[in-house]
Amino acid sequence: MMHTDGRGQLVIQLPVGGHEDIVLARQKVRDLAADMGFSLLDQTRIVTAVSELARNIVVHAQGGTMAVFKPAERAGLRIVFADKGPGIADIGKAMQESYSSVGSLGLGLQGAKRLMDAMEIVSEPGQGTTITVTKWL
Repeated sequence: MMHTDGRGQLVIQLPVGGHEDIVLARQKVRDLAADMGFSLLDQTRIVTAVSELARNIVVHAQGGTMAVFKPAERAGLRIVFADKGPGIADIGKAMQESYSSVGSLGLGLQGAKRLMDAMEIVSEPGQGTTITVTKWL
């Protein structure tokens, strides 16, 4: 039985603790997006954002979760990444185009935001981070 909350109907929930989890998260989300009828371009956008945000959990928080919801208000995917890592001290700085806290060439939060239709970040230093992204069909 699937449960629902304010985010919609939960369809996938996975731990994110290592690179193999990133691969699995990408695969599950791509399959779901394809089944829902997202275009190949939007599937790629969603999977790229998932890859970036899951990778951030592995690199910065040493683990967390990814939960995928079908929003109640309209067709789409809402994906929630949560961790109990160090948090983001300055969300504004982290959202800057060229910002990288680890010197990587990843897309960063700004890149992930551009690929999706909506992004919300809740983070408290020392308490972890929750990032919610949504792509409408």
